[in-house]
Amino acid sequence: MKFKNSAQSIAAALVFGGLSFSAEAALVDMGGGLLYDNILDVTWLQDANYAHTTGYSATGVDTTTGRMTWDAANTWATNLVYHDSVRNVDYGGWQLASALPVNGVSYNMTRAFDGSTDNGFNITSQNSMLMYMLYVNLGLIGVVDTSGNFTYHDGPYGNGTYPANFNVPVIGLVHDLMTKPYWSSEYDATTAFIGNMSGGGQATNPKTNQYFAWAVHQGNIAAVPVPGAVWLFGTGLLGLLGLRRK
Repeated sequence: MKFKNSAQSIAAALVFGGLSFSAEAALVDMGGGLLYDNILDVTWLQDANYAHTTGYSATGVDTTTGRMTWDAANTWATNLVYHDSVRNVDYGGWQLASALPVNGVSYNMTRAFDGSTDNGFNITSQNSMLMYMLYVNLGLIGVVDTSGNFTYHDGPYGNGTYPANFNVPVIGLVHDLMTKPYWSSEYDATTAFIGNMSGGGQATNPKTNQYFAWAVHQGNIAAVPVPGAVWLFGTGLLGLLGLRRK
């Protein structure tokens, strides 16, 4: 159809036109297992459970699943050297996905459903990398809406159900997403933030608990994307491309 061809032309122009995505959020597949978020200006590992994929073993790590304590997760991310097989380059300088104050000033730990605080659901602030990935980049829905009512449309399939082993091999451009909590920023000496990639909640938990770790890197560390591999969001382009949650 003419409409479809126009949408494809727009997508192609975005990919090849100097990566000019300022108006809409986008995850770009840079190849080599790297995803670039042009809004947050960070590079994610495409494999959301890379520590487990590579058989990482250390004190505090459950090697059967990849879950680890916060200290182990922070050490893993900080010391990670990732090899980009496409460019034959090794990248250091990784970190855990951060959770900075939603209001940009100080943490507000009052429980909220509307994303207005740092403890709750429906957080779409760019200051919370994991929640931004879940709600904006992946377009998923939390277990409750902004009024606290159950949505029954949460999870990777949009119907409140989850895979038996909690692993989603592919969702959008992301591989091996675990529908469980992931570690984020340190909150105090004994607790750190977690982002729950199933129900869509953010909270703090003891650092001694074991959760998953997803490494990110500041900036776009890979120069050239794989042609055509871009995941676009925003009402304008969603309408043009005819995308919908299934």
